[in-house]
Amino acid sequence: MCLGIPAKVISVEGESANVEIGSIQRKIVLLIDEEVNVGDWVLLHAGFGISKLSLEDAQSINKALRGEI
Repeated sequence: MCLGIPAKVISVEGESANVEIGSIQRKIVLLIDEEVNVGDWVLLHAGFGISKLSLEDAQSINKALRGEI
């Protein structure tokens, strides 16, 4: 089973970005056709940003991951 985790973009550097997951920051590779900006949410899988998420979707996924649904 694969798991994608919402991550908030804190900086963008060409084809990569620094993201924050909770209090953890890491550099990822962006595999998204859309423009990604600081403050956007992306779905992170295995070190790759694979799609953009709305704030509502990111919050919903995080809530489910915490078992709050």
